[in-house]
Amino acid sequence: MALAARLVSRSRQLYSVQATLGNGGVTQVRSFAKDAAPADRPPVSGDDLLKGIFFEVKKKFETALGVLKKEKITIDPDDPAAVSRYAQVMKTVREKADLLSDSQRIKYTIETFTKGIPDARTYLNTLQQLRIKSGLIDHLGIEPLMMEALEKIEKDIKKPLLRSDKKNMATLLAEFDKINKKLGFRKEDLPKIEEELELEIAKSELTELKKECVEAMETQLKREEFQDEEMPDVRKLDIRNFL
Repeated sequence: MALAARLVSRSRQLYSVQATLGNGGVTQVRSFAKDAAPADRPPVSGDDLLKGIFFEVKKKFETALGVLKKEKITIDPDDPAAVSRYAQVMKTVREKADLLSDSQRIKYTIETFTKGIPDARTYLNTLQQLRIKSGLIDHLGIEPLMMEALEKIEKDIKKPLLRSDKKNMATLLAEFDKINKKLGFRKEDLPKIEEELELEIAKSELTELKKECVEAMETQLKREEFQDEEMPDVRKLDIRNFL
């Protein structure tokens, strides 16, 4: 079951916002409370709320586990076919268990933590904080370019740019489009970029899973009763036998 829990957690979804940002669970609890207590019903108690959340998570876990028991995964991050297969299995897990993809999780996180922010500068600073907390790196230096575009507009209008200022926000977004084009990004390329992101994540997770399997086997082989055993090829392991 430990390996099963590890694989399910590798989908990065069950506790994605909480794990990444620490206090994201508040939003999920409030959302659950709202769904659990419609206007024509009395409010649910704290115990009932927690029980509901627990059973919802348990249901998602069992659904994901059911997929992993059926689908074969080859632990070989150096094999593109194995990486693609792993990514497809994780996609099936998300679809069956109603979990967010990484791109959906990022969008949800941004919407949750920027809701109610009135000005563009605080919005961009919040995005930067979310990126840092998520462990992502701005390799292309996009953030300084976005902030430079904002500063240019605020200098022209001689005041902070509010998100409710449709005219000047449109100007800012047009500047962002120019930055995207300069860096070679197009809106029509987003599905392909998302697919490449999922494959990169799949390879990273398979690499970590392989490392953990090898370390576990090496630890076992140090025990006296396994002294004469040879290290099995991790690529030949069938994780379904351990679930």
